[in-house]
Amino acid sequence: MNDMSFKTVFTPPEPLAIKSHPHKIVAKNVDVYYGEKHAIHNLSITIPDKAVSALIGPSGCGKSTFLRSINRMNDTIPSCRITGTITFDGQSIYDKAVDVVDLRARIGMVFQKPNPFPKSIFENVAYGPRIHGLAKDKTDLERIVTESLKRASLWEEVKDRLSHPGTGLSGGQQQRLCIARAIAVDPEVILMDEPCSALDPIATARIEELIHDIKEKYCIVIVTHSMQQAARVSDLTAFFHLGILVEVGDTDVLFTNPQDKRTQDYITGRFG
Repeated sequence: MNDMSFKTVFTPPEPLAIKSHPHKIVAKNVDVYYGEKHAIHNLSITIPDKAVSALIGPSGCGKSTFLRSINRMNDTIPSCRITGTITFDGQSIYDKAVDVVDLRARIGMVFQKPNPFPKSIFENVAYGPRIHGLAKDKTDLERIVTESLKRASLWEEVKDRLSHPGTGLSGGQQQRLCIARAIAVDPEVILMDEPCSALDPIATARIEELIHDIKEKYCIVIVTHSMQQAARVSDLTAFFHLGILVEVGDTDVLFTNPQDKRTQDYITGRFG
């Protein structure tokens, strides 16, 4: 592999999505290792607030590894080691003073497969606010659950069966329930790791509409294998290859005028 493989190319000028939104997450010189495996090489990226940033690239390129680093999910993997800095609103997320439970409430996550708790629809959404002490009383808890289900575009479908199991919903509804569960603890960031990969096209369209509807309130980072999805939902796109952040730019610019040949080859289907 030649030296060019390790260059990160940032599309000039600075992406409008970064210039026009406050910076929410900033990673500088981040390297991630799983034992001897070097999974991410010297990554630096700025992620804007109240916008959607998409991470694209072939399988095993480091997208999900970086996503999991943002809310310290990689802490659960004993062999994982991270160097460099990742800041959230200017504070290092790996600072010893950071409460990881609080961090994960502020930086919520939606996984590839819907994973509702084996509880009622109501209790799925109420669980987080209850354990974090966000509701003053039962009425307040009911308000939080209702508002979260409405924001997740699920309220009209479930309002008459809140006591029914969340696992009884369709796949697309379960994923929106998981988004409502993440929203209920009033996060600032929502991480989505291929949230539509297990869903049919209609359910996928609903999730994409939801992402568009809520992005004005949250910083959203989505990992997707679908370049079409990245083009539809994101403001900023970052292309990863072999653990390297190759290029990042405004989505419409990156897809129409990529600056790196590897990006062009990937989006035109020459590899991946």
